[in-house]
Amino acid sequence: MTGSVGPLAGLRVLDLGTRIAAPFCAGLLGEQGAEVIKIEQPGSGDFMREIGPFTDDGYSLFWAVEGRGRRSVTLDLRQDAGQAVFRALAATADVIVENFRPGTLERWNLAPATLDPRLVWVRISTFGQDGPYSKRPGLDRVGIGHGGLLHLTGYPDRPPVRVGVTISDYLTGVFAAQAATAALYARDARAGTGAVVDAALYGSVLRILEWTIAGYDRLGIVRSREGNRLAHSAPLDNYPTADDKFVCIVAGSDANFSRLCAAMDQPDLLDDPRFGRLVDRAEHGDVINGIVAEWTRAHTAAEVETACVQHDVPVATAYTAVDMFNDAQFAARGDLIAVDDPVIGPVKQQAPYPRFVGSPVPVPTGAPMLGADTDAVLSSLGFSADELGTFREQGVIE
Repeated sequence: MTGSVGPLAGLRVLDLGTRIAAPFCAGLLGEQGAEVIKIEQPGSGDFMREIGPFTDDGYSLFWAVEGRGRRSVTLDLRQDAGQAVFRALAATADVIVENFRPGTLERWNLAPATLDPRLVWVRISTFGQDGPYSKRPGLDRVGIGHGGLLHLTGYPDRPPVRVGVTISDYLTGVFAAQAATAALYARDARAGTGAVVDAALYGSVLRILEWTIAGYDRLGIVRSREGNRLAHSAPLDNYPTADDKFVCIVAGSDANFSRLCAAMDQPDLLDDPRFGRLVDRAEHGDVINGIVAEWTRAHTAAEVETACVQHDVPVATAYTAVDMFNDAQFAARGDLIAVDDPVIGPVKQQAPYPRFVGSPVPVPTGAPMLGADTDAVLSSLGFSADELGTFREQGVIE
């Protein structure tokens, strides 16, 4: 699936990105119907092709997921001829997504101001397109550090811990895709001209910091790591179970705490003055969380979930991939799909998200081999076979 169905069908997106944030943004637009054409450097392509884990024959499964749903065109934008070809391709596009270091496209004579004003540009970088840090290099870890999330993640008596996935890349991709669709709406409904979206990795993280900035501004609070608990809510934790799993139980409110007491068959806890109100339970968080942990340790994760669900207590087991493959909810909603990869064949991946009610879940095309669509795409722009041959001799395409 690249540009087949969905609300963005008929739109063309050029993906100039590498690694994660920009390609993920383009991929989201593709999963909502846009045709995505990925521009890759001849000979190497997106660095994601070189990141593991790898299959036995050396194929990147990371690339199989993040490269899906697009076509691949090789084009050296550093050469004048490559820039000319790109201009011809950009004339057919609606959105261009890139994550070069700020100033790079300007050096290549491809600044947004020099191309079609109807284009929507998504420019992703670590620190943004302006400001004293704009030219600094950086990746996801820099984004979560500068954006304030790294300091909040982990336990108070230990060093900060990164989130388990490259969260600033993915968050920035999501925010940027939303902004691109807003710009497309404005262009087509009112303005007639496009826009430039300036999306910094650290900015997406900063935006989700809840009350952190306001708390410091008005109360002088410097928020820090709390582990799996919250200072103002209890019981709440990731509790160990008898089968070496963990279950998250969220029972801070009076209603949920009452239900949890019933699930644990410990109604007497409701009469304990230490646990009468949320503020009391928060003050005695170690005690009440310890009681809940003692209960969960005596049961399997499935038993804890069953008891909590029966009493309407919010609960979830910390799932592994094995759990996801065998889960009834995942199966019922089609959350895992088989994507037909051109190298390794069908491979299970997470389905496109979110979904549109009444429409089937789209299945993306497999991640393309480097340059698989170069001839087809450039021929459609009017370049002849002789011109393509010359480009190959010059190293403009592969």
